[in-house]
Amino acid sequence: MPTIGTRGAERKGWVFRLFRAGCQSAAVSLSLSVLPPPFSVGRACRPHEFASSRPSSLRPPPQVVMGLRAAFALLALGLLAAGERGTTFRTRERQGGITLGQSKPKETTQRETYIRQHEWTRNELNVGLVVPQTSFGRREYTKAVNSVFNSFQKTRGPKLEFIKMFNFGPQQVRQINMTLTPSPTAILNTLCKEFLSVNVSAILYLMNHEKYGRSTASAQYFLQLAGYLGIPVIAWNADNSGLERRASQSSLQLQLAPSLDHQTAAMLSILERYKWHQFSIVTSQIAGHDDFVQAVRERIILMQDRFKFTILNTVVRTRAADLKELQNSESRVMLLYSTRDEAQIILKEARELKLTGENYVWVVTQSVIENRQTMSHFPVGMLGVHFDTSMSSLVSEITTAIKVYAYGVEDFVNDGRNKNLTLNTQLSCEGIGESKWRVGDRFFKYLRNVSVESDQHGKPNVEFTADGVLKAAELKIMNLRPGVSKQLVWEEIGVWKSWDKDGLDIKDIVWPGNSHTPPQGVPEKFHLKITFLEEQPYITLTPPDPITGKCSMNRGVLCRVGTDPELAPATGSEPPKTYHNGSMYQCCSGFCIDLLEKFADDLGFTYELVRVEDGKWGTLEHGKWNGLIAELVNRKTDMVLTSLIINAERESVVDFSVPFMESGIAIVVAKRTGIISPTAFLEPFDTASWMLVGVVAIQASAFTIFLFEWLSPSGFNMKVSQPQPITPPVNGKNPNNHRFSLFRTYWLVWAVLFQAAVHVDCPRGFTARFMTNVWAMFAVVFLAIYTANLAAFMITREEYHDFVGIDDHRLAKPFSHRPSYKFGTIPWSHTDSTLKRYFPDMHAYMRSFNKTSVESGIEAVLSAELDAFIYDGTVLEYLVSQNEDCRLLTTGKWYAMTGYGLAFSRNSKYLDMFNRRMLDFRENGDLERLRRYWMTGTCKPGKQEHKSSDPLALEQFLSAFLLLMSGILLAALLLFLEHLYFKYVRHHFAKTDKPGCCALISLSMGKSLTFRGAVYQAQDMLRNHRCRDPICDTHLWKVKHELDLARIRIRQLEKQLEANGIRPSPSRLLDCVESLKVQRDYRDMPRNCISTTDHSAAFYPASYYNSPSRRQCRTEIAEMETVL
Repeated sequence: MPTIGTRGAERKGWVFRLFRAGCQSAAVSLSLSVLPPPFSVGRACRPHEFASSRPSSLRPPPQVVMGLRAAFALLALGLLAAGERGTTFRTRERQGGITLGQSKPKETTQRETYIRQHEWTRNELNVGLVVPQTSFGRREYTKAVNSVFNSFQKTRGPKLEFIKMFNFGPQQVRQINMTLTPSPTAILNTLCKEFLSVNVSAILYLMNHEKYGRSTASAQYFLQLAGYLGIPVIAWNADNSGLERRASQSSLQLQLAPSLDHQTAAMLSILERYKWHQFSIVTSQIAGHDDFVQAVRERIILMQDRFKFTILNTVVRTRAADLKELQNSESRVMLLYSTRDEAQIILKEARELKLTGENYVWVVTQSVIENRQTMSHFPVGMLGVHFDTSMSSLVSEITTAIKVYAYGVEDFVNDGRNKNLTLNTQLSCEGIGESKWRVGDRFFKYLRNVSVESDQHGKPNVEFTADGVLKAAELKIMNLRPGVSKQLVWEEIGVWKSWDKDGLDIKDIVWPGNSHTPPQGVPEKFHLKITFLEEQPYITLTPPDPITGKCSMNRGVLCRVGTDPELAPATGSEPPKTYHNGSMYQCCSGFCIDLLEKFADDLGFTYELVRVEDGKWGTLEHGKWNGLIAELVNRKTDMVLTSLIINAERESVVDFSVPFMESGIAIVVAKRTGIISPTAFLEPFDTASWMLVGVVAIQASAFTIFLFEWLSPSGFNMKVSQPQPITPPVNGKNPNNHRFSLFRTYWLVWAVLFQAAVHVDCPRGFTARFMTNVWAMFAVVFLAIYTANLAAFMITREEYHDFVGIDDHRLAKPFSHRPSYKFGTIPWSHTDSTLKRYFPDMHAYMRSFNKTSVESGIEAVLSAELDAFIYDGTVLEYLVSQNEDCRLLTTGKWYAMTGYGLAFSRNSKYLDMFNRRMLDFRENGDLERLRRYWMTGTCKPGKQEHKSSDPLALEQFLSAFLLLMSGILLAALLLFLEHLYFKYVRHHFAKTDKPGCCALISLSMGKSLTFRGAVYQAQDMLRNHRCRDPICDTHLWKVKHELDLARIRIRQLEKQLEANGIRPSPSRLLDCVESLKVQRDYRDMPRNCISTTDHSAAFYPASYYNSPSRRQCRTEIAEMETVL
């Protein structure tokens, strides 16, 4: 490090010059690089101005400011010590601090000497006391100190046992009288020579100066240096509001005086008492002005549940023109924070700008009132907050400060965890002791947690918050009023107590302008001319009462719609014949009217509602604005209130408020009730599921059942127990066993799947039957799922044009679709101008379909005159919800999203106040409540539930009839194919189907190709035949007669055989007869697959079919059938 080769006195003076400058360029010579560019230190500034006087854009970060101050302070301490010894100094880091001293061998010797010198102070408690320097004040200070120690002696008990352990009395209170603006030398001498030399464990800093200049800066330095050394400070500063909150919170400081937070709370309590919701803040560049604004904002947040405040303006006065912002404001209540001299200048300028008088209230802080001396330009009726800063009050606070220290020491000593810790700091400016007292932070926590009884009756104990701020504070409410000599004086009119629930107690007040009634706090009522254009649900026109000519409570307010009946609203309704002063009026109601009423109540104005004459929304027509925008451009109205869309073109000529609702361009279409889809019965499953069931499940099951039956020993092949045929084989095959084929397997699978009670043939094999049951289980699950979901699809479908948005190709390119869709909008509206700009072809096409109003457009959509109507989304959504039949629907995405806003003329003075209220309405939910009230209808598209109590109409199950009709047509086709087969195809198959392969596929086909099948067919025809003429009856009688003769002849032959000794056994004859009967019955018997079995196998055992007599009987029966 560089060595300063000058004498100690010169070196010391250089250090103090550096401190007084605070941020001169001399800091650069020390290579202090803690300030990054562009934070140069090239100008002189007072210490408190280092962080507050610069513009916010050039202000260094707080940590940089604190670091620089710490470096300056500790460097100055070392330079002072080095200058007094007349030696060079050097710096080195040691345990987080900067230690100043000489060479290392000498340092050890000085340390031992230092410890021996301070050995006697280990059982002694010392505390520093800093008080103002006055001519006769020292005696009062000493008297207060002795008084408090006398009270300790009287009340000695379990509370103050530490006095027995330590030497602690009035002599241990090191009193220092400090001037108003002490120099850095005096501050450093006080710390180094007076306090650190006797190991003070705390400093009592009490000052009643209210200069808010160098005195505040000196206090700031003193408190910060004590904090860097780790020594707790119990302070009472009359100008504590000027101390930086960041610096005070980072130091070990307890503040006994009311803080800036207490003052702002008291000021807002005054505003709350008189229902002043809005105000402005005016400050000078006084130290702590940023903290004042922040304290007000924080207090507003804490009070927002019970009272709503609005800060209209925040003005930091640096020049006279700054107050002109208040001249154009609606604020009538001002909170002023400055010094008394600065307040004199501010209020003088306010008087010139006519910001004082009976309608303006100025509420000031302690810094303006100071010692209650008034200034010439202070207006009558000012209010302020104040606490006593007199010498008597300071003396009484000395007693409180010593009590806080004593109680903190008692708690520290009684804590067993501190038995190895000492309250002697053992710090020194000689570079020998520690750079910071390690126990200071721990001891500060005990001081902060004390609770000292108050000397005043009814006042709570002295306690502190976590930031070291006094919890219970009391402030006086002051009023500037004429005195006895008619001069203005500050007079106490009440008191504010932070611990009291009511808080504020105020007597009679002399208000501004010597009035005895408080001002309203808001501007006087003003009148606005408001232009509108009706559109549901924002503004709806209804006729007033025909007798009284007034509107009922639920019909809104009167509004003028023209001076002639021809200027009635373009809604298609007849204008009412009600006139007032030659003008026609109607009743306006709706969302915007309710919103207007809320504005009128909060802002206090009257209004006149007038409908725009040309009935247009406001677009450029031949280079000029029309409609509502023209009214504002030509300054014929103050405000436009309706569902006016905010867009760039309109914003270029008028000012819009904050949007009160979002909107965009939407499309409304009509829903058409159609029939159920022909494929509705297929919709419970998707295509993949149906393919899986039809192609995979059914086919696999049918082939599996047939294969198992084919391979089963007891099934079709009958390799193990094949029954003998009843009739002789035909062409080497046994057609009677062809009872199960592939087509009959399909018939079985389909019958089981749909649970149809039809004639089916069951397989004989056990495996095939098991597979049949598995398929039946699948069918149960499948049908259950299918029927459960079928009801959801067997309803009438509502068809509509599902446009994806304005950019849908069917709309954007209308001629690309045949037939072209018909759609329109309202001319000269925002929608019309937007489509004209971005979709010119579409705009040109739809011009012939445009309508004059939204209602006519909706009617055109319902009557199918238009396929779609394009307009603002919120308006269409409302009309859709109001449709009784719920036949309307908005479809697609909204286009060109924007919002509705209030429109004002350029640079209107009303814009800011309406914006603030609009934000309040949005924050507290008023806008949402209005939206729910006005935008909710009985019909909610997409949310309509089916009513189960309504009977089903034909169209709701028409697909079932379509399915039946399709089945009938298919059956007719099959019948036609069957006739074609028998007439043209069968004889060809009969020649080629020698092995009977067709019977394997279909028994009916195989039967039709055999002689036995022809016989069965002839029998069926004979059995079911009914003659219709006598020739047929004669021929039938002849055949029956021949049959009887054949039977007689058979009996004769039997008798001849018996006569020749050849007689067949009776059982054999009986078997043949019964066999013939059973076979005929079996062929004609219908069977159920689930409940029946093979009857031919049930009547006779297998041995019966294999007997020789049975085979012979079968042959005879076949011969007889052949004859028949």
